[in-house]
Amino acid sequence: MTLRIFDWNSLTEADRRAVLARPAQESRADIAAVALEVVNAVRRSGDAALRSYTDRFDGIRVDNLAVSEQEFSAARDTLTAKQLAALERAIDNVQRFHSAQLPQPLSMETTPGVRCERIIRPISTVGLYVPAGSAPLPSAVIMLAVPARIAGCPYRILCTPPARDGRANPAVLVAAQLCGINTVFKVGGAQAIAALAYGTQTIPKADKIFGPGNAWVTAAKQLVAADPAGAACDLPAGPSEVMVVADHTARADFVAADLLAQAEHDTQAQAILVTSSRQLAEAVSTEVQEQTQLLSRRAILDKSLSSSRCIVVPDVASAIDVANLYAAEHLILEVAEPRQWLSRIQNAGSVFLGAWSPEPMGDYCSGTNHVLPTYGYARAYSGLSVLDFVKGMTVQELSPAGLQALGPVAIELARLEGLDAHASAVIRRLDVLESGAGV
Repeated sequence: MTLRIFDWNSLTEADRRAVLARPAQESRADIAAVALEVVNAVRRSGDAALRSYTDRFDGIRVDNLAVSEQEFSAARDTLTAKQLAALERAIDNVQRFHSAQLPQPLSMETTPGVRCERIIRPISTVGLYVPAGSAPLPSAVIMLAVPARIAGCPYRILCTPPARDGRANPAVLVAAQLCGINTVFKVGGAQAIAALAYGTQTIPKADKIFGPGNAWVTAAKQLVAADPAGAACDLPAGPSEVMVVADHTARADFVAADLLAQAEHDTQAQAILVTSSRQLAEAVSTEVQEQTQLLSRRAILDKSLSSSRCIVVPDVASAIDVANLYAAEHLILEVAEPRQWLSRIQNAGSVFLGAWSPEPMGDYCSGTNHVLPTYGYARAYSGLSVLDFVKGMTVQELSPAGLQALGPVAIELARLEGLDAHASAVIRRLDVLESGAGV
């Protein structure tokens, strides 16, 4: 399939919105209804519901939800030394980059005798969801488990769907163990999210849930995050997407390969090229068609490429404006001197600079996290980091002198808001100090 080419300057505002529109999602009402049914059933029936939905949705009967030591051991035996080394190298780089993200505690006097602090605590129990589907993702294990370990989360639980043989994907299990996780359950979909949010007879309740998934997983995460009895969730995410900004210096074969690398994820993925060169747009469209014939996931690509396109703009500055408007999950700058444009980028999940920075390096092993906001959420959300696995608490401690100096300010503001009980809590203490009676 060739990519359609659009001239940005010839489009109306409505046409521009249409060109940058994401693929239409499945019926949200239907998805939400199924997710709600699953969440309620798991909350009510626990493990029995998990087994029932695994049978119904995955066509697999799983008696023992927990991965056994024997299964972990067998999984390691299926990987080659080269595969193990690749996982270990990726983990090392992700560990290096994320270790530098740990926030530091803060302590200062805002006024003499008034000390304010911010202290950091790890989230106690985190649930990590790793999808399987048509492409099991051991890389997702790394991106979730490494920052959780760095943050010091004491309980880290992983859920992943079972394969047709009733086992978890071996590479997922090995990656989990290499990242220090030995508690893995063979359950996927919305039912896994519900189990992590509320707990079952087998699966412990998590305080926060992380990880990508399909539309039903996303809907379930939204449901449990809105329930005070449920669990918080990481960030909004939809189908994978990439935007490539390129000029006349870019190689058409590189650009086409970058577009296809994301388009192969699933039928709802989107890949967009924005270029100042009409000649490059035409060459990339031809390359996409030719390279697709060499790839194994052609059926998926044929559908996802129907929502992908090339946009021709007058210059690179205009391309950057389009990129900020779109707010891509992955943004690749294949232009001359790409770093000079970095300061202009406002909205993107992760940026890849230059022809030698293909997006899969970020997916797997450069060190950055590949759990990123999609569907335009990069306008307001960041990609996953260690900060998502910790929480900050503030502390304040006032000496008698500090309260005497600052208390009148609190009293005045409390009266301004009509909250006399607030004022009284301060006034009573000041009266005691002024009387010299002490506590």
